[in-house]
Amino acid sequence: MTTAFTFPGQGSQAVGMGKALAEAVPAARAVFEEVDAALGQKLSALMWDGPEAELTLTENAQPALMAVSLAALRALEADGVRIGGPVAYVAGHSLGEYSALAAAGSLTIADAARLLKIRGRAMQAAVPVGEGAMAALLGLDFATATEVAAAAAENEVCQAANDNADGQVVVSGSKAAVERAVALAKARGAKRAMLLNVSAPFHCALMQPAADAMAAALAEVDLKAPIVPLVANVLAAPISDPADIRRRLVEQVTGTVRWRESVQWLAANGVTRLVEIGSGKVLTGLVKRIADGVEGLAVNTPDDVAKAAAALA
Repeated sequence: MTTAFTFPGQGSQAVGMGKALAEAVPAARAVFEEVDAALGQKLSALMWDGPEAELTLTENAQPALMAVSLAALRALEADGVRIGGPVAYVAGHSLGEYSALAAAGSLTIADAARLLKIRGRAMQAAVPVGEGAMAALLGLDFATATEVAAAAAENEVCQAANDNADGQVVVSGSKAAVERAVALAKARGAKRAMLLNVSAPFHCALMQPAADAMAAALAEVDLKAPIVPLVANVLAAPISDPADIRRRLVEQVTGTVRWRESVQWLAANGVTRLVEIGSGKVLTGLVKRIADGVEGLAVNTPDDVAKAAAALA
């Protein structure tokens, strides 16, 4: 059975995440200590004790989610599971690409943490609060959602940000344009269309200042070829060349997260099991809607680690 490891994105954070792993597995605890040291911040205390509002801040949520993912991976490794062999690919949803690259040896954990701190701050600063928005359009296919976004733009920015699954597309852009998209989507037959409670309009052209900041930050980091290919968000196809990875991570800030197509590519290329490494079960839920015959498995507690290690043995 061929497996891919997937890594969740923003929205999967929760107070208490990773604490059981840190208490049960020394190698997992070491990840949190490494991230705290890299950032000069007691991020682990914020993750485990809150407050939730502070954890949810983009600059905290992004490195925190990476830390939980890598802690879960280290726990799996302690049980004998390694990337390579049956684990043939990695993929991550938005910030999850950094987790995936750290998992596959392309980035150090410390560099991933620092990059995600920069990314979170830059994405938050790119658009003044209240000027951007995101909305979920449910029940429309991607082509229709893209048409709705284009029609709603009216010389402002409105574009498809996340193609998460069949009938689940998120659009992002200028607030007025996204509000128009919600109304147009309902007129086009969307089951639901609603504004999301987010702090900035991610994955659209308004994020260009953040993309520029990431280009500068990534240029300063040593990036190696990953042990296994990364199925990149903006391509929905595998890449391994460090220069290409750098370029795609920059494009990803303003580009569409092509998650539906990424999972379809994995399924078409022999992957029969997707193991979600980190907080929550969002990606595991999406697998069921995207690819028949592909098993989804979530790993974020010591019990999950034991079950996954047995399944992957």
